[in-house]
Amino acid sequence: MKARIRPSKLTGRVVIPGSKSHTIRAVAIAALAEGESRIEAPLTCADTLAATDAYAAAGAAIERAEDVWTVRGTGGEVQAPMRGVDVRNSGTTLRMAMGSFALLREGAAELTGDEQIQRRPAGPLVDSLNDLGARVESLRGNGCAPFRVSGRLSGGETSIEATTSQYLSSLLLNTPLSDGDTAIRVPLLNEAPYVRMTIDWLEKVGAKLVYADDFSAFEVAGGQRFKAFSQRIPADWSSATFFLGAGAIAGNEVIVEGLDMADSQGDKLVVDYLRAFGADVEVRAEGIAVSGGALRCGELDLNATPDALPMMAVVACMGEGRTTLANVPQARIKETDRIAVMAGELARMGAETKELPDGLVIGEAKLRGAALDGHGDHRVVMALAVAAAAAEGETTINGAEAVSVTFPTFWDLMKGLGADIALED
Repeated sequence: MKARIRPSKLTGRVVIPGSKSHTIRAVAIAALAEGESRIEAPLTCADTLAATDAYAAAGAAIERAEDVWTVRGTGGEVQAPMRGVDVRNSGTTLRMAMGSFALLREGAAELTGDEQIQRRPAGPLVDSLNDLGARVESLRGNGCAPFRVSGRLSGGETSIEATTSQYLSSLLLNTPLSDGDTAIRVPLLNEAPYVRMTIDWLEKVGAKLVYADDFSAFEVAGGQRFKAFSQRIPADWSSATFFLGAGAIAGNEVIVEGLDMADSQGDKLVVDYLRAFGADVEVRAEGIAVSGGALRCGELDLNATPDALPMMAVVACMGEGRTTLANVPQARIKETDRIAVMAGELARMGAETKELPDGLVIGEAKLRGAALDGHGDHRVVMALAVAAAAAEGETTINGAEAVSVTFPTFWDLMKGLGADIALED
């Protein structure tokens, strides 16, 4: 699908759907818990549906109604799937499910995904699961999917460099259900807020963990059980980033509804980033209002918020001087190399960009319309769509359908704010 976008001012209100990260954690934990859990207002998108399919293959009974999902859990007694498990484009599902299928008492599971998933590394997680008693093999010997997983986690010690927090979250979600106690050392951790989110979910269902304040070490007792829960899913700060950022562009004014400033999601830091750049950001009872003006640029540390890099790169084009988006090397191993992709696509629009090993330098630019490629990455497509609305002339973006991975209503919400968008098959 191609999006054809002409210059537009974006004004109005948007309601943000549920968090992908919370929804997938809720599905995984409910599937591993005892009894029936209720997930209210889940995000329904390609990634979360991949999670429900993966955990249904593990033996959970999952019913999806319009606004409530019910999950009858396995009590930690995971079953070997009848066939291979395809996580499609969901890296979160792949990493979480690798740990869960390492709880198998007999049999094995083969996990794979689409072309992007088969390029995304998971070697450190494989090594740690094997340290802890599982048998996990990259079938192509490159540390990437497809994987063959059998169990069972028996406890022990491991050290893991969590270049993506998903590695550590997978261990934390599954080691409480292992046969023995586990000690985890974490000499490197990116995206720490996502680990906080995982811990919050575990503590909600009664899991016991002991950990260092900086998440550098964990002690997890084995033989635990998760209790069933009923929980409403908070709105997704990662998805909200595109509309918050859009509001910061001169001439725009956007009110983003449904967000919780007290939630554990790291991307709520985008509010601070936009304020630091000089945008007018007001947290109101009905939502967060953002309006643009003369933006002043500087340096941002995005280690905790890699998903914000595409949109903050677009905002940086609108600000005075140069912007450095730094300390986010893990952005290179997402659905795409987001550092290289955003540098290249914004350069097509007239921006001055320079790649760093762990980030991006962007100069102030008057963007112009161009023929762009979304590279099959939902967050790249959404960021470029906002850039296109602010550019002079018409822009086309190939691969517009990628937004369905996490934000199926994105194009409708953009049009509701006044964006001049035509979608073509």
